[in-house]
Amino acid sequence: MVALNRSIMQATGPVRAEDRISSLDTVRGFALLGILLMNIVGFGLYAAYDDPTNSGGATGINLWTWVILHILAEGKMRCLFSLVFGAGIILLTDRADRRTDGLSGADIYLRRNLWLAAAGILHAYLLWSGEILYPYGTCALALYPFRRMAAKPLFILGSALILITSAFNFKNSLETTTLITEGKAAVELQKSGTKLTEDQQDALKKWEDLRKHSKPTPEEVEKVNQKWRGSIMDVLKVRSEGVWRYHNFAYYHVWNLDVFSMMLIGMALFKLGVFSATRSMGFYAVMSGIGYTIGLSLNSYTAYSRVSSNFDLVISSYTSITYDIGRLSIALAHVGVLILLVKSDTLRWLTRSLGAVGQMALSNYLTHSIVCSTIFCGYGFAMFGRLERHQLYYVVFAIWIVQLIISPIWLRYYHFGPAEWAWRSLTYWQKQPMRKAVEI
Repeated sequence: MVALNRSIMQATGPVRAEDRISSLDTVRGFALLGILLMNIVGFGLYAAYDDPTNSGGATGINLWTWVILHILAEGKMRCLFSLVFGAGIILLTDRADRRTDGLSGADIYLRRNLWLAAAGILHAYLLWSGEILYPYGTCALALYPFRRMAAKPLFILGSALILITSAFNFKNSLETTTLITEGKAAVELQKSGTKLTEDQQDALKKWEDLRKHSKPTPEEVEKVNQKWRGSIMDVLKVRSEGVWRYHNFAYYHVWNLDVFSMMLIGMALFKLGVFSATRSMGFYAVMSGIGYTIGLSLNSYTAYSRVSSNFDLVISSYTSITYDIGRLSIALAHVGVLILLVKSDTLRWLTRSLGAVGQMALSNYLTHSIVCSTIFCGYGFAMFGRLERHQLYYVVFAIWIVQLIISPIWLRYYHFGPAEWAWRSLTYWQKQPMRKAVEI
């Protein structure tokens, strides 16, 4: 039995260096670094992610920073990472199904994602409330039965979920409009001394909750800033409030439909050979052209609408209807450009460094949280709320440079990043070799 278990582990063990798909690693590395472009706002500013008027500056370079990233990165990098994760599902399960019986492959898949979800829980409460490991791990559990589905139905199913999400966003926009209208009317009635009905009191409460989180006053912003700059217990408390809200979403909540849809499409794209760079140069050029045409048009319009309305809540809500279409288009365009670079061997130093970052994606992702929480939280340098939006990117660029340099060097001597080593060892119930053999 021991020998059998060992043979199964050898057959289904972590992918060897020579079997890796370099183009997929490059895209994963790009997505991982890109995610920090948006996460940094949550690490360093309160209520500024979608609305720069709340904190961090909303004029000049700060406004342009928001506009450019809204068009090219906001949601797009998370979408790209979800696509790559979906591709990884097929890569993992295909290897397991081909080399062993289905049960052992399912066992490995289950452990891998349960450990990822468990790591996500710790990561969320201790370092970063906006983390993605927990939703990725839990959502991936439901996708195992879809691994043998053909590319076309996978793509159709993923697209259908995007349409459902868009419909939900439209419904939410209508409800938000009603909530704001009734809430503001209740405020005026209260100011005039009119006794509010039970329905009007409810409308007032809902409006105040929405306003507090979406349009906080400077005093409310500073109050939250102080919590993040406080003691370790203050920080853990304010962080846990956000985690509790996100982790209690229903499995079928629109947030998870977002993850499901992009993972399913990523699974389809992998089956079509898109991520493995097997399609023609012309295919990737056309994919990029179409993606940027659609995405830049939609996202530029939504950016203009929000800015021209001074980030009015109703206008911002309605611009979310095309959100997933716009971000998927840009994400696919980014994929096209990256794989064109890989196939043409252009900027080889950059694509190889991105590939190394992608190979160590989990370690690098956790490093983002460790560094940023130390810089911005009270148990570190307490810089939360002290930097303007554009200044946050000095931190981002510094982290990028270090990881682009360190990751390739690390992989010269080690098979995995430290987090990947722990994850794989737990997944396969066997300590993985860490250090590479010294060549003589």
